[in-house]
Amino acid sequence: MAKRVFLIVLDSLGIGALPDAADFGDAGSNTLRAVASAKGFSTPNLRQLGLFNIEGAPEGLSAPQPSGNFARMAERSRGKDTTTGHWEIAGVISPKAMPTFPQGFPQEVICAFEQRTGRGVLCNRPYSGTQVIADYGQEHLATGKLIVYTSADSVFQIAAHESLVPPEELYRYCRMARDILQGPYAVGRVIARPFTGQAPHFTRTPRRHDFSLLPPRDTLLDLLYAAGREVIAVGKIKDIFGGRGVTRALPTAGNAEGIARTLELTRAPFYGLCFVNLVDFDMLYGHRNDVQGYARALEAFDQALPAIMKGMGQEDILMITADHGCDPSTPSTDHSREYTPLLTWGPALKEGVDLGTRVSFADIAQTVLRALGVKEDGLAGTSFLDELKR
Repeated sequence: MAKRVFLIVLDSLGIGALPDAADFGDAGSNTLRAVASAKGFSTPNLRQLGLFNIEGAPEGLSAPQPSGNFARMAERSRGKDTTTGHWEIAGVISPKAMPTFPQGFPQEVICAFEQRTGRGVLCNRPYSGTQVIADYGQEHLATGKLIVYTSADSVFQIAAHESLVPPEELYRYCRMARDILQGPYAVGRVIARPFTGQAPHFTRTPRRHDFSLLPPRDTLLDLLYAAGREVIAVGKIKDIFGGRGVTRALPTAGNAEGIARTLELTRAPFYGLCFVNLVDFDMLYGHRNDVQGYARALEAFDQALPAIMKGMGQEDILMITADHGCDPSTPSTDHSREYTPLLTWGPALKEGVDLGTRVSFADIAQTVLRALGVKEDGLAGTSFLDELKR
């Protein structure tokens, strides 16, 4: 049995198109391959763990004798969004895709939202998060109307200038939207997008907040919580699971703070799971088609890896994975339907085990439960822990 498991999600680091990627408009996507093409790209620590030994990884970068164990993970859920991916990592499959609104939200939803908030709505269609405030920010300030927009993902996003709508008030509006968006309109996330500045130089602030749909059943987090294990959520993990099963939450403003919190936790005495989301890969680089920025962010994580591993004890396990893809080299700025990588490492584990292609992200949940001595209780997935024991 392990004492602590550190499960780190490199948000959007896909590793090649899934067989059904064409159904999602993502044929040929490969986020890692795109990122590795950046000038000067170098991630020696991830390479040594086995990242480039995984099927679908860029060729010519594999480690001769990886110190970690590696696999690629297929997504069984019908989706490619943050909520669906994290739920599956935590053992819950979503056989039906969450609703999306490529034409904008129906008038009955918008009217109900306007009535509840007492404010009008601008935009109401799919839009880039940075472009929407550039195009509608001035009208928002002049009229007091809220900027509502969506994307290819199952999201209802509300942007508002902090001088007009303080973040806490924006969060209250998001809770109203979350109440309205149920049944056929039950999007995965309602997202607060506060911004500041003056036209034409509006800037989004780090006070984003996600209001997720609650999982339809108990997840890995709930089972660990019920068994008396700690579940420490770093980054937006608490938001993704609606706070369920979390014993301690550490929100972050981006990758640097998420890595810092993780390093601090390697020195903290706890028994359970540290579940980390590093959002910048997706939010700042994948969605903005910034290959170079993505590469530099992955290199920064790579540089922090030795310190994270050094802080782990003999009974600890490190897992590194992703929740979907977001290929920054394609014309699309949306998520991509891809396999995700899995790297596992621990002082008590074997080295260099090729775990192949796993049929579900949920294999992670089963492995964490086995490692922490908790009964699986009906979650999806198959544990690979026995394959890693010395």
